[in-house]
Amino acid sequence: MSNLHTREAIVDQPILRLLIQEKVADGRLPHAHIPRIWGGPGKGETCDGCGETVTKAQTLMENLDTAGRGVQFHVACFYVWDVARRTYGQCDRSGPLPSLASRAT
Repeated sequence: MSNLHTREAIVDQPILRLLIQEKVADGRLPHAHIPRIWGGPGKGETCDGCGETVTKAQTLMENLDTAGRGVQFHVACFYVWDVARRTYGQCDRSGPLPSLASRAT
């Protein structure tokens, strides 16, 4: 499978989207745009989006958010986060976002 197809498969995973949306909603991931982001080979960092390791064979996207917190993502997780943060607050916020923990039962 090509890298493009692998990335598309990751981005299309509903659990990944829900996980990142939940992290944006509860503040574990920033809501604001990050003006500059750097990319390079991973060195075993933990992706703030999915929680998995970014290997040397993968590209790490990283920088500081507006609050000065470091954020690190796989490329696909970065794109999922970017969509989640752009759409945050646009949906009906009348109730809490269902957590992934409640879905496991």
